[in-house]
Amino acid sequence: MNNRHTLSERDQLIQLCARLGAPSPAAAATMADQLIKRCDQLAAQRGIARTAAMDYLLQLVTKGSQGQPPPGFEGVAGRGAPETR
Repeated sequence: MNNRHTLSERDQLIQLCARLGAPSPAAAATMADQLIKRCDQLAAQRGIARTAAMDYLLQLVTKGSQGQPPPGFEGVAGRGAPETR
């Protein structure tokens, strides 16, 4: 296998974010960096494998880009966004 053509995780995530609608290459890179950072946080906080954390985040991102709320984010019909304090 020729590794010089293998994309890094970050490069793959940048491409994914661009395909999912990031408004610019810089935005796609920022989104990719945030996914990597959050992945590492989730893996540490939940004591799960990094691959499981990334899988979870990628599911959230792809569903979100399709306008599908993930379980627990559906809200209640007829109500606005919850208030934050």
